[in-house]
Amino acid sequence: MSEGFHVHGAHDHEVDHAAEHGPGLGQQVAIFTALLATVGAVVSFLGGSAQNEALFHKNGAVLYKAHASDQWSFYQAKSTKGHIMGMAAELAPKDKQSHYRDEAARYDKEKAEIKAKAEALEEKSKQEDELAEKAFHPHHLLALAMTFIQVAIALASITVLTKRRWLLGPAVLGAVTGITLSVWAYL
Repeated sequence: MSEGFHVHGAHDHEVDHAAEHGPGLGQQVAIFTALLATVGAVVSFLGGSAQNEALFHKNGAVLYKAHASDQWSFYQAKSTKGHIMGMAAELAPKDKQSHYRDEAARYDKEKAEIKAKAEALEEKSKQEDELAEKAFHPHHLLALAMTFIQVAIALASITVLTKRRWLLGPAVLGAVTGITLSVWAYL
């Protein structure tokens, strides 16, 4: 039997050191960064969702406004026809005047219905615009929050690379600021 020498490699030394002293700076920052990346993903999703909802409502507002515009054009056409019928009633022979007056009255009645539809569509457009503004409100704060979280991740990475523990303080401050802004966006 031969007796051999056991030479400790660098990895053996690192394992022994970690067992004696606990996890190192690299592991702590890696966990911190992973948690921040998870929070950042949620914040990013919420920001995108707020933006999509706002665009959905803005699209609805535009559609209602277009339908209202169509109704106002229809109203204008009925109004023109009504005026023509009114003029025709005055210029027509006595036996045809009642027909033209009836037509003018019919156009006036139709105009009232069309006007009511147009006004209702304009109101719906206004409501959709208000919903779009409300839905988009959190987006600004969420974008700012995401920026702070990304800066915190960058500072945490620099902390590990440079082994300057003091950089972890600003990283944590950036993370807390980002998370606070995210919560504030929905209050």
